[in-house]
Amino acid sequence: MRRFLVASSVFVFLGCGGGDGGSGGGAAAVDPLGNASITGAISFVGTAPANPTIDMADEPDCEAKFTGTPVDPIVSVSDGKLANVFIRVVGGLPDGPYPMPSEPARINQDGCLYSPRVIGAMVGQPIEITNSDPLLHNIKAMPTENRPFNISQPRAGMTTTRRFNTPEVVIPLECNVHGWMNAYVAVVDHPYFAVTGADGSFTIGGLPAGTYQVEAWHETLGTQSGEVTVEADGSATLDLTFGG
Repeated sequence: MRRFLVASSVFVFLGCGGGDGGSGGGAAAVDPLGNASITGAISFVGTAPANPTIDMADEPDCEAKFTGTPVDPIVSVSDGKLANVFIRVVGGLPDGPYPMPSEPARINQDGCLYSPRVIGAMVGQPIEITNSDPLLHNIKAMPTENRPFNISQPRAGMTTTRRFNTPEVVIPLECNVHGWMNAYVAVVDHPYFAVTGADGSFTIGGLPAGTYQVEAWHETLGTQSGEVTVEADGSATLDLTFGG
């Protein structure tokens, strides 16, 4: 049975406010309701499970983009930090209306993998899906609260834009041509979210002073949560830990 561990420390320090809203969702490009931010890192304790290798022998154009055997990055851990974790504020949200990011959320198909593997988007925000491989990809979205879609992109350089109109965490994406290709879109009704990068870090900016409940989601490891208080123009740190 997997064990999920909550980080041992949540602390507040004063500093310069703001933040980039994290990667993977376009939440940076907003007019903030405040100048406070939540920053932190998601760690993994224990031995990370081995990710399965991918046989791309039938897709040499994709296989050539890797220096070694391609691996399905289900649990991506580097120096004890966990990537591809979706972080969002779930409690204590300031009153809206919430600003819409000026940039679309973007996901690419490159080397027969989705990149990034996890993105966040606001309700109604454009989501651009691009094919960077010289071969056919077929994107199948499987929401339960939103309208599904199934679209083909037969050549490199093609971009398709879609939107989701109802909050839903999370929506799986697959490729009907390459069964190992998986990604996830988290759709929320506010801009206070982020996705951890390779170093496990995240920043959620543009917040007014307040106490916030934050949730972290991973595709196989489940969820963790914590609470943090930020002062006006300040920054608070929230570190969470998953375990295997």
